[in-house]
Parts: sequence; structure tokens; C-alpha cells
Amino acid sequence: MPSFERLGCQLYYEDDGPLADDGSSAASDAPAIVFAHGAGGNHLSWWQQVPAFNHAYRCIVIDHRGFGRSTLNEGATAPTPGVFIDDLEALLDHLGIEKTALVAQSMGGWSCLGLALRHPQRVAALVMADTLGGVTNEVIDSARQAGRERIQRDGLLRLAYSPRLRDERPEMAFLYDEISGLNRPLSEILPDGLPSVVSADELAALPVPTLWVVGEEDPITPPNAIREGLRLTRGSEYFESPQTGHSVYFERAADFNARLQEFLGANGWGA
Repeated sequence: MPSFERLGCQLYYEDDGPLADDGSSAASDAPAIVFAHGAGGNHLSWWQQVPAFNHAYRCIVIDHRGFGRSTLNEGATAPTPGVFIDDLEALLDHLGIEKTALVAQSMGGWSCLGLALRHPQRVAALVMADTLGGVTNEVIDSARQAGRERIQRDGLLRLAYSPRLRDERPEMAFLYDEISGLNRPLSEILPDGLPSVVSADELAALPVPTLWVVGEEDPITPPNAIREGLRLTRGSEYFESPQTGHSVYFERAADFNARLQEFLGANGWGA
């Protein structure tokens, strides 16, 4: 299994891309996309994205430390926003990737936005899907208060997708739950959650092209919170998926993929 050592843990990743005419791998020559999952997922969550993009892009998926096949050994540095960013930076260095697009879902926003703020020259484009990546201001905090109360009452994983998915496509809801079930209990990995660590001023200074994605029915990071992220970032774009919950990439993959392809192309990343 592809993995590498990071501060007492093994970080699992997969690296998939187009093949050369002779059938040998040519992934290292293709523009890269790194997909960073949320707290309810792992590298398997992107099963609808990797096959849609690996014909033209080098697609990298990672298990955040403690999730999926990534270990969190006794004595290892616990997941924090800073450690998530360090892990993502180390992955790019490990794979020899100087520049990449970043696609973040929910918790993955802490990793991806953090890296974009730390090394904007290494990020060709940033997609923030159902996440503000730790950004905080009065408007955002107010918009998310109801979501925090629902998380405390119902639990984060029960809110990961719209209830209509279970009613209309029960096989997809079942698959999401099965993928999530491969993780250790979230209370063991992130007992204290992830704090808000990015100021509105820091976000406003971000020079990276950014696409904000949100589900119309997202109870965790609602559209009015995401629209505040849009307002704070220069030249950013916005995509709201109707009748969709907290996991647009999973619930409405075809729409998500089409918007992602359009965004990457418009910013000169890939075909």
C-alpha cells in the first residue's frame, strides 16, 4: 500500500493518472489534483471523481491521519489544523508535486485552505466544498450556530448528507455509511474537533482562484455561511447544488464534476 512515515503515523494515499501510449504510467507528467476528504469519509469517498478525471489529471487521494488506512500510532501527533497542513505539504514533497489543484470536502478544508495560505504559489486552484476551512468572523459564526447545535444534538455523521438521499437513492446512502464505517470513531480521532483558525483578513488576502461549493440543504455549513466566504475572497466563484445536503461531491457527483472541470479549465489547469 502506498504510504509514508509522518510523525509517528503512516499516511496512506493513492496516485492515479493517465497512461502513456505504451501503457506505462504517465501520471507524473499530468496536472495534479489532490482530493481531501471530510470527517465522514476517507480516500474511498472520491470514487465518483477519480475515474472522471484520471484520464487527463494526476489524481491523488489521501487518508488524513487517523482516518481510513492512515494510522495514528500511540504517541503520534494528534490531528490539528497545523498538522493536517504539514501532512498535505509533506505529501506533495513526497510525490515531487510542485503545484496542484486542491479539492477540499468539509474537514479537508482545514488542510487545503491552510496550504493555500501557507504556499499560494503551489496551488493552481482551490475548491472549498461545504467547508470554510476554519475561517471565522461574526457573520460566519452566526450563520453556523444552528449547524453547531444540530451537530451536538444529532452527531456529525448523521448530517453528512441530505435525508432525501436515503429516501431516493438508498444504495448511495448505504455506500456512504459503509465508507465512513471504515474509520475509527470520530470521537477518538478528533475528540476536541477542529477550531476556527483563519481570520477573515487572511482569507481576503488569498491570491488563489477559489470555487465555493455548497448544498442548498447543508445543515452544517449552510449557504449563507459559504456566501460569506465567497464575499471575502477576490474573484472567487460559487456553486450551490439544489436539494443537496453536506456532501455535494457524493450526492450530486455529475453536477459537481462538471462544475469542477469547468473551473479548472477556466483557470488554465489541465485540458
